[in-house]
Amino acid sequence: MKLLAIETSTESCSAAAMVNDEIYVISEIAPRRHNEIILSMCEQVLAQGEISITQLDFISFGRGPGSFTGVRLAASVTQGIALAQDLPVVPVSSLAALAQAAYKNYNASCVFPCIDARMQEVYYAVYQLNSNKIMQLQGEEKVINPSLIDAKISEHSIGMGSGWDAYTQILHEKLGNITIFAHEFPQAEFVAQLGKNYFVQGQSVSAVQAIPVYIRDNVAVKPNRKISF
Repeated sequence: MKLLAIETSTESCSAAAMVNDEIYVISEIAPRRHNEIILSMCEQVLAQGEISITQLDFISFGRGPGSFTGVRLAASVTQGIALAQDLPVVPVSSLAALAQAAYKNYNASCVFPCIDARMQEVYYAVYQLNSNKIMQLQGEEKVINPSLIDAKISEHSIGMGSGWDAYTQILHEKLGNITIFAHEFPQAEFVAQLGKNYFVQGQSVSAVQAIPVYIRDNVAVKPNRKISF
């Protein structure tokens, strides 16, 4: 299986190519520069994997939640490539990508990923590892003032993401003194891993359905930008 993954929902910009069981990743913390570097990143990881864009089986992208412009960019780039190459698309939650990273990097089984949503709010969810070693959403992804969070997690949970950096004390008061990794961002590597799992389960969509999800407004907006290599 060959796939390209894109994640630009936060300050981190990343692309990954998966070729069977091998994955090639480029990531950079580049606020406000994602649109300048993401296509080059895609080209580089495809070159590292020694595949061309015409050999891809599908494209996966971080569909949010996150920065409005960031998730819109990922959707636009994905849609442009997918339309040009007639490829299916697999949207992946950026919170799920954070949770999956917690399993791989820290052996976590329960994760509270939390992304700073600005405006004194955070995007958050609770994820639990399933029998297939995939993080599964428990309940819903939400956006809220951190002081209003009402979630139940185990004392062995791990907190991940920029929301923990911005609201460390409040989140500890609400959720307990769990281990946190506050300087983590969603990465294309885990968008690729989850995308592969979802694709095998038949959870792909057409290129025109490659749309970002904005939890704050409870809407999904169709991008109108066309991208080609």
